[in-house]
Amino acid sequence: MNRPEDSEVVRSARHLLSLLTSGSTAGPSQENARQHPVQQHPVQQHPVQQRATIQTEMTRSFPVFFNKGRGKRRITSITTSKPAKILPVNIYLLPRLFDRTPKESEQLIHMQAGLGRKTMHLEENATYEEICAQLKEMYPKFQEIKGGWLLYKSSGGWGSRKLTLIPPDESGYNAKNLKTATNGFKGVIYIAPLQMELNTSALPPESESFNEMPKEKCQRCGVSYPLLILTTHINTCATNEDAEQTGDEAEQTNDADQTNDDADQTSDEAEQTKQATCPICQKEMSLDVIEIHASFCMGDREEPSTSGFSVPLTYTAEASNAAKATSMSPDWKIEPDKNKAASLYTKEIIRQHETGKSLLMAMDVRMDKEDQDRELVAFYKQNGIEWACPVRCKLQGDAAIGEGVTRHFFSTVIQRLQHGFNFNMGNTARTCLFEGEPGHLVPSSSQFLIESDLFLVAGRMIGHAFLHGGPRLAGVSQAIVHVLLGGSAETATVQIEDCPDHDIRETIKLLDGEAELSSEEYQAVLHLSLAWDLPGPTKENRKWLFERLLSHAVIGRRLRQLKQIRKGLKETRVWPLLIERKDVEIFLRENENSLTPSMLLQCICWPSYISENDDDNDDEDCSLEDRRRISWYLRHFIETASSSDLKNLVKFWLGWEVPEGNMVVEVVNSKMPKSSTCFNVLRLPAHYMDYSNFKDDLLMCIGTSEYGFGLV
Repeated sequence: MNRPEDSEVVRSARHLLSLLTSGSTAGPSQENARQHPVQQHPVQQHPVQQRATIQTEMTRSFPVFFNKGRGKRRITSITTSKPAKILPVNIYLLPRLFDRTPKESEQLIHMQAGLGRKTMHLEENATYEEICAQLKEMYPKFQEIKGGWLLYKSSGGWGSRKLTLIPPDESGYNAKNLKTATNGFKGVIYIAPLQMELNTSALPPESESFNEMPKEKCQRCGVSYPLLILTTHINTCATNEDAEQTGDEAEQTNDADQTNDDADQTSDEAEQTKQATCPICQKEMSLDVIEIHASFCMGDREEPSTSGFSVPLTYTAEASNAAKATSMSPDWKIEPDKNKAASLYTKEIIRQHETGKSLLMAMDVRMDKEDQDRELVAFYKQNGIEWACPVRCKLQGDAAIGEGVTRHFFSTVIQRLQHGFNFNMGNTARTCLFEGEPGHLVPSSSQFLIESDLFLVAGRMIGHAFLHGGPRLAGVSQAIVHVLLGGSAETATVQIEDCPDHDIRETIKLLDGEAELSSEEYQAVLHLSLAWDLPGPTKENRKWLFERLLSHAVIGRRLRQLKQIRKGLKETRVWPLLIERKDVEIFLRENENSLTPSMLLQCICWPSYISENDDDNDDEDCSLEDRRRISWYLRHFIETASSSDLKNLVKFWLGWEVPEGNMVVEVVNSKMPKSSTCFNVLRLPAHYMDYSNFKDDLLMCIGTSEYGFGLV
């Protein structure tokens, strides 16, 4: 007896068998009617629906046997992986570690040296070894790198941009790591050696680095050169050709290149006749440029200044011609004494501009210190000023006039640079442009001060005071001075005391030595290194990382400040002296800033000890004994005073802290010490009978120089 669940399957099989044997077209319903009596079912399905349902069920239950394909069911083979996709990557090999992307002029030099930018076709699953092998094929000089290398990427924008480190994985760089870091290989990937510098001299034309580069023949020598080398070769080839010509042959060749014989002479005569004189500056020039020149020539015209300062825009024609006729004497270049050389140069610059309009600076001594300092900064923020012109200063609220007031002005300027300005900028009660320990001052890293161009103001102040013989800024770090005056950051001697931030200093000092770092110390150094795009500390790079961190903390973070200060020095016309004479110091060392008694005593002109019976001696004059006594008091005060007291004395005496060789002492009948700063005269009362009273009154008087210029 058949199972109920198999009835439908059996009937379907029988029906298919009958169709195959008899070829009958009777449907399953007819066959069922012949063999079985008609039975009543609750629900009857159409035979086609029944077969579809059975086929679906069998296919679902036994997919290997019941499928749409015919013949034997073959075992599905394992599908092979698709070939790796090859992606173009822009690679740039640097000769050394850069902070920013190379400039256009540097890029040409790098490419001529076999470095620079190239396109590498990299598989998307390439490993570190495969990347290195491909780089060695592209860059033959890549094989010369010793001491490690890292990859960097640049931020968006135009021009020179900051380079950011691409950190490697545990197994080094791979294609997936680089693709993720560069957002799908967008931009350029820079390769930088860590502990060496590759040679940037141009390679010969037959170098294998130029194998894929298009070549063209030189029209002069007929030799094929790569396009990069061809640009330089054209000038060299022309120079060599001209150098080989001598005597008459050279003259004939030059004549043939320009024009033909008589036609050349005719054109020269025509050009000579086409000369005209500028109606403004009275200069002769070619007629084809006279109109353009006249539209820009200022001559003796002056544009009125909209500010409260008198600003000369141009020289007069007479002054300009006189300056050209009497060029600067080269004596300052060959003078062995650096101080005399600086004096010769500054006096020559001032002499050339003595006919220009004077710079007028007015300062109200009745205002508070904050408003006075704002006036100083506002004066030096003016653009278009010729700082070598004469300077006139006026103290409103003070009867003082003359050169002493100007000296007081320059003394105040340098003092504010040394100790800070009395106004609030950047949430500080006192704005200091230089920070750090005495002798290790560096420009502040405040972004607010940089964007306000205050370091450009500082450069103008330093150069202006130096140009007019005033005080010099003291105590600046020698590493900063080295880079500021054109030296390289790599050759600067940076000391740990030059780092003004004590937290950063202590972190960097952890790498000084060979003691093993704890986990906390390692994390502190690692955090600082990654913040400045440098690799983490290891045993191999410990010393190198210490130097890099220290250099960046002192110099790298202050390159924009130094650029502004350098620009200010150039505007004050002292830059040629600093470049030509490296021995001239515009910044004083901290130990050179102190004033000693011997330095001051050799500059003093003491009163003459004339006889009391001298006919020229008036009744009002002091006696010989008074002059001797007061002179001894002053000498004793100078010999026992501190350096700061001596500076206050000189400032009270002259108007600034710079001693001069004609400082005159006079003993007079008065109540308090006085000074005539314009004439370098110090007047001391004759009534003092003991040294203590003399010292107290003198200290009280010289302490007032901060509120005036010294004329009491």
